[in-house]
Amino acid sequence: MSVPAPEGLADSTDWVVVSVWGDAPLTDGGGVMANDQFDVIVVGARCAGSPTAMLMSRNGYRVLVVDRASFPSDTISTHFIQPPGVAKLKQWGLLDRLTATGCPPIDTFAFDFGVFTITGAPGYADSPVAYAPRRTVLDKLLVDAAAEAGADIREEFTVEGVIVEEGAVVGVRGHSKGGQSVSEYAALVVGADGRHSIVAKTVNPRQYNDQEQLLCGYYSYWSGLPTDGRFENYIRPRRGWAAFPTNDDLTLVVAGWPFAEFATNKVDVEGNYLRNFEFASEFADRVRRAKREARIVGTSVPGYFRQPFGPGWVLVGDAGYNKDFITAQGISDAFRDAELCATAVDQALSTSHPYAAAMKDYQSTRDAEVMAMYEFTAQLASLEPPPPEMQSLLGAIHGNQEAMDGFARVNAGVTSPAEFFSEANVTSIFANAR
Repeated sequence: MSVPAPEGLADSTDWVVVSVWGDAPLTDGGGVMANDQFDVIVVGARCAGSPTAMLMSRNGYRVLVVDRASFPSDTISTHFIQPPGVAKLKQWGLLDRLTATGCPPIDTFAFDFGVFTITGAPGYADSPVAYAPRRTVLDKLLVDAAAEAGADIREEFTVEGVIVEEGAVVGVRGHSKGGQSVSEYAALVVGADGRHSIVAKTVNPRQYNDQEQLLCGYYSYWSGLPTDGRFENYIRPRRGWAAFPTNDDLTLVVAGWPFAEFATNKVDVEGNYLRNFEFASEFADRVRRAKREARIVGTSVPGYFRQPFGPGWVLVGDAGYNKDFITAQGISDAFRDAELCATAVDQALSTSHPYAAAMKDYQSTRDAEVMAMYEFTAQLASLEPPPPEMQSLLGAIHGNQEAMDGFARVNAGVTSPAEFFSEANVTSIFANAR
């Protein structure tokens, strides 16, 4: 599976970024130039931005993080931290902080196809479970970790614009709540500000492998609807929903339908949301006995890849790459990209490794690791009935615990869809079918 190289970089990685403070490159082996106020400015402090800032600060860089929100605060989210993301939290020393919030572990994935249910374990030995924390909890935890690492955190700071000089991004201009406009400069500006990134809008990166909006998803929180540590996923023709536990003894229930029905269904979101559950009468009965504790919120998102770097700028998280939320990979992807980006930036700022080469490695690694899941997600988000050959495979998976665990791990982002659905593995599954 090929991924296009960034325009202008297919044949060479020898170019350098010129600093606005002189003719020295971004890195010439001696680190960031001494008259920079900051080494790095990170725009956006949530799941991509705070980990990036934390890791860069732990590497000894002077990091400024700005976000228009204050923390704790909420945002629309899948909530899910898949086992690979949980492993990152453990590696960073933050998992105990998450578990201390009372967020329950999710140790089982159950996929109800109507005629049968595939139930499997999503993780692996070192990271066996997933978590689905409220974003009011998770984002505050990450912001605090970045601050403890030494990053300068400015909440309620609105970025008015990205400063560009001589073709390179050199800083940001913005204001705190009620304050005057200020300009802050750095050798590198990291856009971790989501799909509508002001950094991305300014630099206008090449976008590729686009996917249109496929699915509308709406969710709310319910009390009295326990799932016993399970992620319950219900798959029906042109409909789907899931339920899983989060903080405060609540269960998040998300339901979706094709984006083609957006205009028709938006006139009665609540009614359409609840009608989904009638395709599984037992679940519908459970919902009727439960209590909804919040309003219903939702969204629909396109898929895309953006070239994630250029002169003086880098993109991480949804600012650089996004896919439909049906596989709930966004938070774990953000954690992975934060680590990839921080490593590449450290190479560029502290060694003689050329900036373009380090960042091209970041892009190619990111793209290679997510492409199979990107395509698998689009197939699921269509909410079309599985073709006959897939129905046969699902039937062969059912009842084979090893295969069911493997299917769960694919959906958890632990195993690549390309590996699980390979000819050799599919042949083995059919051979061992009951």
